[in-house]
Parts: sequence; C-alpha cells; structure tokens
Amino acid sequence: MKRMKAVRGAVRRGLPAAAALAGMVILTLAAGSGTNPGNSIDLVLREAVEQKKAPGVVAMASRGDEVIYQGAFGKRSGTKDVPMTLDSIFHIASMTKAVTAVAVLQLVESGRVKLDEPAATYLPELAKVQVLEEFDPATKKAKLRPPKTPPTVRQLLTHTSGFGYDFLDARLHEYVEAGLAPAITGDSDAFLQAPLMFDPGTHWEYGISYDWLGELVEQVSGETLEEYFRRHIFEPLGMTDTFFNVPPEKQARVVALQLRQADGSFVEPPPQPMKPVRFFSGGGGLYSTAGDYLKFERMVLDGGTFGGKRILRAETVAEMSHNQIGEMKLAELRSTMPQLIKNPVRLPGSPDKFGWGFGINSRAVEGGRAAGSLAWDGIFNTFFWIDVSGKTCGVVLMQTLPFSDDGALAAEEEFERALYARAAR
Repeated sequence: MKRMKAVRGAVRRGLPAAAALAGMVILTLAAGSGTNPGNSIDLVLREAVEQKKAPGVVAMASRGDEVIYQGAFGKRSGTKDVPMTLDSIFHIASMTKAVTAVAVLQLVESGRVKLDEPAATYLPELAKVQVLEEFDPATKKAKLRPPKTPPTVRQLLTHTSGFGYDFLDARLHEYVEAGLAPAITGDSDAFLQAPLMFDPGTHWEYGISYDWLGELVEQVSGETLEEYFRRHIFEPLGMTDTFFNVPPEKQARVVALQLRQADGSFVEPPPQPMKPVRFFSGGGGLYSTAGDYLKFERMVLDGGTFGGKRILRAETVAEMSHNQIGEMKLAELRSTMPQLIKNPVRLPGSPDKFGWGFGINSRAVEGGRAAGSLAWDGIFNTFFWIDVSGKTCGVVLMQTLPFSDDGALAAEEEFERALYARAAR
C-alpha cells in the first residue's frame, strides 16, 4: 500500500512517467549461480536479467512432494548493487488474496461464517452500501441506489459482489477523481467507502472484495488479520518470512521496486523507510519469499495439508479449486492508470474462470500448465500457478512496475515453458 501511495502521488502531481515511476538439482543461495552452465531453466532466468526483462528474479517450483527448482538472478537493489538471493522478500500484493480466501474458508469450516449469508451479517457497515447507477464527471453528480440483493460472502470470494478497483474501472476512477470516494493509497481502509458498480451476482469484476473479507476475518475471529494469518496459516506451514510488517532485522532482504521507463530501462526510486502498517489489507498487503509462498501452494496442491499440518479440509480445497462463477467469464481488465498497470492487461495462463481465491484457465497453456490450473498475480509483477492435474506449482517473483510489463510476462512464461520442457525429458 505504501508503494502504491508513492507512485499514485507522483502520477497525480502530473510528473512525467520517467520521474513518476522513479529431478532438478536445487540451486544455492548465491545469486545467479546454477548447477551447471547448460541448465536450461537457469539460462532462461539469467537471460531475462541480461535482456532487461527484469532487474532481478527469484523462481521456484515443486512437483508432488519435491522441490524441483530454485533460482535467483540479478539484483535485489541496483543502487546498492545487492545481488538477488533465494530468501529475498517481495511485496506480493494481490497474491495475498489466496491467503485471505483460506482464512475465510477456515471460518466457514468451523461454522462461524456461512457462504450465502449477506456479508453485512458479519460486517454491519455493508448494509449501507449502494450501487453507483449514474455519474456525471462534469457536474460531479451521482445517482446511487440500494442493491437489488445484498452482497454475500460467496460473492466477495468470487469477485461478483459488485465492488471494483478505481485503477481498473473507468466509472469508479472518475468517481474517485471527483473526490466522492477515497482512492486506494497509504495505510488506510478509507477506500472501503467505494460504492458497488453493479448488482451483486450479475457480473464478475476484480476489486476490493478481498479487503472486505479481511475485515470479516478480523470481525469474526476477534484477531487482527496479521495475528490470524500468523497463528492459523503461517506458523503451521512454516512460513517464517511472510508478513504485513517486515521485522527490522529482515528489512535488508526486501527487494527494491524498479520502474520501467519509456526507453526500456529501469529506475529505482529513492528508498523509503518501512513504517509499521495499521491496516492489514486482505487484498494486497503481504510481503513474502518464493520459498514461503511455495509452501502455501503445496498445501493447496496436497488437498489442504503440508508438513503433516492440515490447514483446510480436502473437500474445501476441491471447492475453492473449481469454477465458482458459472457461465460468467473474467471481464477484460483495462487500466485507468497505465503507470501502474500497462494496457492491454494480460495475465499468464489466460484465466477465464474464478474459484475461491484463484483464477482458473479453461484451456491448457501450450508447453505449460494444464487446463484447470489455479493462479493469480501481484501488481509488482509477482506470479504463481498451481497445476492440479500435473501436480506442479511454481512461483516467479519480480518487483517492477507497471504490472503486465512485457518483459516480466515474458520472463514468467519462458520460465514456465522451460520447467515443463525439462520435466518432459
């Protein structure tokens, strides 16, 4: 959220983009080191850095119970000339959503939350939410009305609740720019005041639903989202490097954000001190490592267990892994802020359906993941996928803007193809 605030602030001040967006053998921790010069996956990642697709990258993958690849290439910080390492910590942003989904489903399993109850049952403030029916940017006059049906917990989980993101919804962007609702910036939940963009259950739109779900977890559990994640997910899974607030002794491992310029180069903005956050965003607040997130993926792949610890029931994981939006398809994403997200917005694997916490691709990726794989991404070009039928999961972490950068997408896709090609030998 702090990084989003810095970039958006520069954009709003009208600065130009360049200134505004100032069976495989496991590798060792040394950045750029590999098992041998001919390792095809090493080569893909090394070339991604050399060809300036990304300043640095960490990628990991597992098949079944075995970690089959780990690699770190490039720089954690260009200005400090710090090499990337496997334990580098990235802001994973919207990859937080899958973790939030697991937390909500734990509460469903325990009987404390019902999927088809109005979300206002647990969050009374949602009883007041209205649909933005009309808005005139010239006069700043808006027509709002009550939704035909209230948003349910299930609809929040599937992004069919009616909530959007102002940087992906043109009408909501105009509404926010007019000062009628707060933007998503800084350490605040004020953006939750945004209206619905349509009646719940009628469309799919990516938005702030998972921030509301984070609030729900706090309200029902009586714990902060930070505490809940730590006690019920991170500690059981051994995810020791995943946080909303990165401890001071680990902050040196946080990867610097780098901003793609018009000439293809990257610029690293001046570092900002990491201050403790008070709002724990269920939609995008986490920092993590590739190794930690791979543990989370392996838990999902293994039906809710990892390391002998059960996080979710197998039948719950099966449900979250299936299409939950019926005949609806994922709406085409269109950025209202190209400095943050590049148009056309493209997601690896081309997911067209949605489960609970994951996008799902109906068609197999040529040379990569099978149909029915689970995936999502983070705005700073962090990516993961879980190939359920292929018993394979992978995570590729970079730390650049804008999202949907051609170089970052190419790095992820080339890594995925190289991984599957190696496995097919």
